[in-house]
Order: sequence, then structure tokens, then C-alpha cells
Amino acid sequence: MIGLRARFAGWVNRFRHAESGVAAVEFALILPIMLMLYVGMVEMSTLITMDRKVQTVSGAVGDLVARSDGTISASTLDDYVKIASGIMTPYASDQLVQTISQVGVDASGKATVDWSVRYLGQARQSSGQYTKGSTYNLPAPILAIVASGKYVVVTECSLSYKPVYGFIFDKAVNLYRENFYMPRFDAQIKYP
Repeated sequence: MIGLRARFAGWVNRFRHAESGVAAVEFALILPIMLMLYVGMVEMSTLITMDRKVQTVSGAVGDLVARSDGTISASTLDDYVKIASGIMTPYASDQLVQTISQVGVDASGKATVDWSVRYLGQARQSSGQYTKGSTYNLPAPILAIVASGKYVVVTECSLSYKPVYGFIFDKAVNLYRENFYMPRFDAQIKYP
């Protein structure tokens, strides 16, 4: 019995002083956490990049439309919307939803839609846009600067971002941006 105790004590003593596999064990314990952090950072940076690109598309299209002098044709508006594929590169823009509207403010401060066009990807849609004459809820700060009888170009852009890996967060994130531009020539922009 004494021999067994001595052997066990010797084994415990050797185990306590052994350092040959410590680094491998520590690395094995930390590796899953490091991988989750890395994949999470990749997912989050992609999400932030996509959000910035959606904002850029909305802003660029709105700015181009607001520069129109008097009238904008359907083909010109289609061309403006096509810049989205270049801005969204290297990400796909086929699920990008863009709505371009012109909203007028009357003497009482009521904002109504003058015209509105909706695009899915880069294809004009026959539905989904605001109807002419419908009330549009402009944010109070925008409504405060748009004088009576003036117009504002509103561009909305949305995209549902689905995570690449899906095991850090697996639900789609809806990205949405809205921009407001005063027409550069201080007049209504007519659309067919």
C-alpha cells in the first residue's frame, strides 16, 4: 500500500511540475473565443460597410435628382438609379429598394407627394411608391426649413442584409436610409 501511495504522490508531483503541454491546452481553450470574436468582427464590419453604401446610394441619387432643371425624364431617373450597382460593389445590389419622391409643402405646412417612383434592384416597379397627392410625413426639422410652396426631393434606400456566416447573429438586418434635398433651381421638378 505504501508503494502505491508513493507512486501516486510521485505521479502528482511530476504532473504539477510538467509544463510541456500547457501552451497547447491554453490555446485550445482560447481558440473558440478568438474565432467567435474574429467572425463577429468580420460580420460587423461588413454590416457597417453595407450601411454606409446604402447611405451613399440614397444620397447620390437624391443629389442628382435635385440638380435637375425643371423636368426629369424617366430614362434619366433610371440612369441615376443605375449608379447603385457601382456604389454597392463588391456587394450585390439586386435586392436594393430605392424610392425617389418629390414632396411639396402647401401654405398650411401640409406635405403631399407630387410624384414618386420605386425601384427594386435597378428595375422600375409599378407599385410600392407613394401615390400622388398622399400625405407625406416629413420630419419636423425638414418641414421647418421647407417654405410654403416649395418642394423637397426625398430618396429612400433599403436593403435586407443577411449575415455571411450566420452563427454569430443569424437574423437579417434591415438597413434603411432616407435623404432630403432641396431642388437646386428652387422650383418644382416635373416627372412624366
